[in-house]
Amino acid sequence: MFAACHSLKGHAVTEEDSEEFHRAVSGARRLKAAKRAPEDKPKPKARAAFARADEAAVLVESLEDDIDTIEHGYGGALHYQRQSVGRRTMRKLARGAYSVQAEIDLHGMTLAEAKPRLRDFIQYSAQQNRLCVRVVHGKGLGSGDRGPVLKNAINHWLRKWDIVLAFVSTRQVDGGTGAVYVLLEK
Repeated sequence: MFAACHSLKGHAVTEEDSEEFHRAVSGARRLKAAKRAPEDKPKPKARAAFARADEAAVLVESLEDDIDTIEHGYGGALHYQRQSVGRRTMRKLARGAYSVQAEIDLHGMTLAEAKPRLRDFIQYSAQQNRLCVRVVHGKGLGSGDRGPVLKNAINHWLRKWDIVLAFVSTRQVDGGTGAVYVLLEK
């Protein structure tokens, strides 16, 4: 059968090993062709039906809402209006339908730097009869555990100034929750 010392992956196969193997398989019979597993058809890959359905549902849901709606839904959006400002005006402001007549970028500044610059910008814009301005404050991603420090301060300051009628976080293309449209009194 086997030669006395064939090497099988570094192990020596002896005549005794060969005889023992043949005794172990002596009662085995070949399977008939009909009872064998088909060799030409590979097994189908396992599919996670629920995972695919969940992914499909998330994709459909994400396509239904625009990015502004999604981002505003996370609670990071700012929104304020005086009683004299109607819902229609607020919808128009939130959609970015008012022409932004001036802009100031404050993100990265300290509170001590930002407050006087914002106050001067708002006062000057009102004196120039500007109706809508944009204030970029950033999202506060660099503030760590403190959260958005400048954004929260601007939310507080703008509410106190009588000249500010309303403000709302901008559309994604204008900065999303990192900026606000501010409606000023004429």
